[in-house]
Amino acid sequence: MLPGLVDVHTHPGMASAEDPFDDTVLRRQLTEHRDAGVLLVRTPGTGARMPDWVDKDEELPRVRSAGRWLATPGRFFPGLGRDVREDELPAAAVEEAAAGWCKVIGDWRWDEPAVPLDLLAETVRAVHTAGGRVAVHCQTAEGSRNAMLAGADSVEHGMHLDRELLDRMAAQGTALVPTLSVFASDAERRYASEPGARRDDWIAGWEAMPGTVRAAYAAGVTVLAGTDSYPCGTVAGESAWLARAGLPPEAALGAASWTARAWLGLPGLTEGAPADLVAYDSDPALDPAALARPSRIILRGRVVA
Repeated sequence: MLPGLVDVHTHPGMASAEDPFDDTVLRRQLTEHRDAGVLLVRTPGTGARMPDWVDKDEELPRVRSAGRWLATPGRFFPGLGRDVREDELPAAAVEEAAAGWCKVIGDWRWDEPAVPLDLLAETVRAVHTAGGRVAVHCQTAEGSRNAMLAGADSVEHGMHLDRELLDRMAAQGTALVPTLSVFASDAERRYASEPGARRDDWIAGWEAMPGTVRAAYAAGVTVLAGTDSYPCGTVAGESAWLARAGLPPEAALGAASWTARAWLGLPGLTEGAPADLVAYDSDPALDPAALARPSRIILRGRVVA
């Protein structure tokens, strides 16, 4: 038996990056999470603010929202998140973090500048002063470096993250959410694509990521499981990728369960904790494939599957 599973990087409510946010899709995708034993999700950015009915529906997983993506000019899909000027970013981040989190698009194209470090640091300070937390999307070396040096609470993806910064990352409590499975799903296409600087940069980043994740864990960084992909309910696959990268089996499990729950402010299997539990016929620490095959799912004290 495990505490309810957790996906800390998922975007329910959208069928793809090109589709608008939709309540019907949101309900379906949250149900997909629940039926896979994922009883707590963090949505680091969506196309709209999370509707009030989500928290009131006891049939759905608990949700921690980061509001709408915050994108400065040229750094995201136009119109998909909340587009703001650079000088508007700190105040907008405080507004979006009213529910606890905000998500900043820290970089975008591989050969263009990331959000400047001083601006990102100002944004993080403003949100922390208001009692919120900041997640930063970053895939370039500059973007990953700036997110960490700015004191972000979580680095989302972290491709090209400088390993020399990992000790500082651990000391300040910045978590790493590498989303390995979504990169892995795109790797075959990238390797087969036309040679060029963009392809080579992506491949170099991808090939370094497992080693970076392993080094981050060894340095004491909190490494967490997030999928960033569709269909929803596939966090078991992300846990498997963390184990493949070199995390011990229990750490890879915890990244998708008790470690992630504690990081988001919920207890695990302790007296008085919310009765969000997932049971298995075999121990996922010994049989990792079992994580995708829950035999019983209990949410808020009720058997739901």
